[in-house]
Amino acid sequence: MTREASLLEIRGLHAGIDDTRILKGIDITINPGEIHAIMGRNGSGKTTAANIIMGHPDYKVEQGDVLLSGEDLLELEPWERARKGVFLCFQYPQAVPGLQVGNFLRKSVASIKGEEAAKGAGFRSTLKDAMETLDIPRSFLSRYVNDGFSGGEKKRFEILQLLILQPKLAVLDETDSGLDIDGIRIVAAGINSVVRGTDSGALIITHYSRILEHVQPDKIHVLMGGRIVATGGPELATQLEERGYEWLDLRARAEAEGPA
Repeated sequence: MTREASLLEIRGLHAGIDDTRILKGIDITINPGEIHAIMGRNGSGKTTAANIIMGHPDYKVEQGDVLLSGEDLLELEPWERARKGVFLCFQYPQAVPGLQVGNFLRKSVASIKGEEAAKGAGFRSTLKDAMETLDIPRSFLSRYVNDGFSGGEKKRFEILQLLILQPKLAVLDETDSGLDIDGIRIVAAGINSVVRGTDSGALIITHYSRILEHVQPDKIHVLMGGRIVATGGPELATQLEERGYEWLDLRARAEAEGPA
């Protein structure tokens, strides 16, 4: 029996910003068709992990590997990673006054998949289906990118890009923040449609279990102090919702101290 090739493999990753080490040796493996989540308190290193995957220039890798389908992402520029199929849903997407949503989407597809993919009936059909999935009106296409968007509209626009680009790996940083229940349900449906039953994968970074109730991740990793202190299935998110993080704090301390 052959071993399934992993989509994303993070091995022994130590990284930080300036002289501050934030990640202290994390390991995560995501296989095709899987959705994983990283949960943790503010400052635990969740967003740092996303920035390292995408190649943010302010973050430095001290040691470890980040592989996409066996290829070393750390050797690639951010734009090269995007062309390889890595997509980041931003926590705070920026407004671009003067650039209409429709033109932005067409240019995004052309830059990632080539000019032909952004032309004709195929692109229009994909765009129409994606907008229907997310309950976005057609008038949205003539608005300027994130200019005057509500928090929910910004998040839906991020997922609209996800549906159209169909990346190999989607990294979603706090995509559920600021969404109401209906918004969470719609965004979760978009994530599931991109990943489930495909060769793609997703890494969701979140504080809360609400979106995970709809996505049902294959694995949840809890990050504390730059280390993964627990990994489990969807039930782990329920435990965190009910008990908070303190019990993991206590367990991690006990393991560090060893037997009495």
